[in-house]
Amino acid sequence: MTPLENVHLAEHCTLGVGGPARFFVEACSEAAVLQALDWARGRGLRLRVLGGGSNLVVADEGIDGLVVKIALRGVHTREAHGGVELIAAAGEPWDDLVRSSVERGWAGFECLSGIPGLVGATPMQNVGAYGQEVSETVIFVRALDTSTGRIMTFENRECRFGYRDSLFRSDEPGRYVILSVGYRLRPRGPATIRYADVEKDLAARGIAKPAIADVRASVLAVRRSKSMVLDSQDANRRSCGSFFTNPIIPAAELAAVESRAGDPTMPRWPLPGGQVKLSAAWLIERAGYTRGRAEGPVGLSTKHALAIVARDGAKARDVVAFARRVQTAVAERFGVRLTPEPVFWGVAEL
Repeated sequence: MTPLENVHLAEHCTLGVGGPARFFVEACSEAAVLQALDWARGRGLRLRVLGGGSNLVVADEGIDGLVVKIALRGVHTREAHGGVELIAAAGEPWDDLVRSSVERGWAGFECLSGIPGLVGATPMQNVGAYGQEVSETVIFVRALDTSTGRIMTFENRECRFGYRDSLFRSDEPGRYVILSVGYRLRPRGPATIRYADVEKDLAARGIAKPAIADVRASVLAVRRSKSMVLDSQDANRRSCGSFFTNPIIPAAELAAVESRAGDPTMPRWPLPGGQVKLSAAWLIERAGYTRGRAEGPVGLSTKHALAIVARDGAKARDVVAFARRVQTAVAERFGVRLTPEPVFWGVAEL
């Protein structure tokens, strides 16, 4: 294996910022991933795994290690237990998998349409949108344990899925390299409709009994209206999508937040276990960071307050500094801490 040297990572990330990788290799097979691990170990280097780069902030100084870009491909299906089991390699483009599944009439992915990135990222952060989470369909995850060099299979319950979280992301970040994911979908199953914006779009198109293809079309339309699909012509294209997760607070703290907000229409959603989810976008805008607000080469998307956009000349340090100011404004206004959604390489966590 002969890695490339000093490869600019900004070109591999949707945010378009970040310095070079000291070493870089593209892995098209599981054997290549194992080779990469051995190569890095033999030189005392850290191994980092790059997927689609749609949820990543890389430091301006770059990465002193080996970056492995996952390019494993392959999709297999089989009928089982009254459903369809779909096994996809980690390097498969996620939305291509969603589109083909919807075209076959397999329910379970339709609300996750239009999300950029690769299959391997979906269990990592328990990808979710518009009323669905990928954890609802995951059967198993095959992953390389970089601490032992063994390939392991994790069943759904072992993945410790949470809100935009999993064993692979939080418990020991960087330990596991996801190689493939198995999902179970529902042939001819009913479409999932749990989100007001999707309902409004379906109603506007006069669709009373939507099929999963109708829901996919509505989700794509809603995402496009918020600049949440990859579009080379979109002025908001250089982002990580949602930069912050919706905060979840104990129900006992809700009254204090409501008092600070002074607005009875503040969005909130009760959750099991005595918790409440709030809208990060609503909090950000009411803290003074409205859509389109820019500070130097970085600002919020003109279409969505959750997306931080990098303009020409922006650096990773500019993005992080802006994100910290947003966090501070929300904390001072509402007493709520926003948690970033992207992964940070070489950058201190916010």
